[in-house]
Amino acid sequence: MRLSILDQSPVIRGHAPAQAVAETVRLAQAADRMGFHRYWLAEHHAVAALADPCPEILATRIAAATSRIRVGTGGVLLPYYSPLKVAEQFRMLEALFPGRIDLGIGRAPGGDRMTALAMGQGQYQGAENFPEQVQFLVGFLDDALVPEHPFAQVKAQPAGPDSPEVWLLGSSDYSGALAAELGLRFSFANFISADGGDVVMREYRRQFQTSDREPAPYSMLAVFVICAPTDGEAERRAAAVDLRRLNMDYGVNEPVPTQAEAEARQYSAAERARIAHHRRRLVHGSPARVRERLLELAAQNEADELIVITITGDYATRLESYALLADAFGLAAAAA
Repeated sequence: MRLSILDQSPVIRGHAPAQAVAETVRLAQAADRMGFHRYWLAEHHAVAALADPCPEILATRIAAATSRIRVGTGGVLLPYYSPLKVAEQFRMLEALFPGRIDLGIGRAPGGDRMTALAMGQGQYQGAENFPEQVQFLVGFLDDALVPEHPFAQVKAQPAGPDSPEVWLLGSSDYSGALAAELGLRFSFANFISADGGDVVMREYRRQFQTSDREPAPYSMLAVFVICAPTDGEAERRAAAVDLRRLNMDYGVNEPVPTQAEAEARQYSAAERARIAHHRRRLVHGSPARVRERLLELAAQNEADELIVITITGDYATRLESYALLADAFGLAAAAA
């Protein structure tokens, strides 16, 4: 089972966003050594807890700081951008780091509505044209626009025979159905939606139409994981993400809570119910327990790969979680 990392570049309280970016570089270098298959960077805007609004730029830094691991986006929020410009950015990344670049595409706003309006200079573009944008983007990447297309003569540079892998990302059936129709890879965000992913991913495989890019369906499940030396320690470390998710429910735009802050927080019965609801999107425990649960999820969702996101109340335990996970899956030996 291939195992990869999705990094949202979390800003933990008491740390500057620049340090969060530096920790992303540090974690990517460790992931390269540990044997993880991919390292994806997420796009968010004006979110105090997440430091990366431009994963296509950070991907350049990560790819330059590593040697083996694939590097990509999870993902570029395409409704904000020109498909041609995104194709040019990723053709450049492919030219710089051949055979190591992934282009994951999403359609969510990546922030609140006011920020989305600001991104569009007062107009929220929405995702009504998303299927057309995806087709144009792939067409520009592969120099494969139909001859009658008005921009068929436009060639994305730097041109070349190779192109990044293209993935559609989603937490509902919309992107899965579109990926199947267009013959693209698909990743389902279990860490956003814990319900129905198995149905979406099975339907993606059933409806998949072969394309020049993909002869068969290929899917990945994105899971939130906290791995610790023991089940009890993993439970303790989960407190920070519990409070982070509760803050999101309240619309509180603050950095990720520290472990001490999370442990000091007193909850009402209603808040504990909300935390229990969110816990359905979390896999946590000892390495053996986490490995077993992840393999169960992969089988249940018919996933070809797993990609893991981990946020805790400090950067050291986040790094340790990935190290324990790599050992549990024997990633270093598999990579070798």
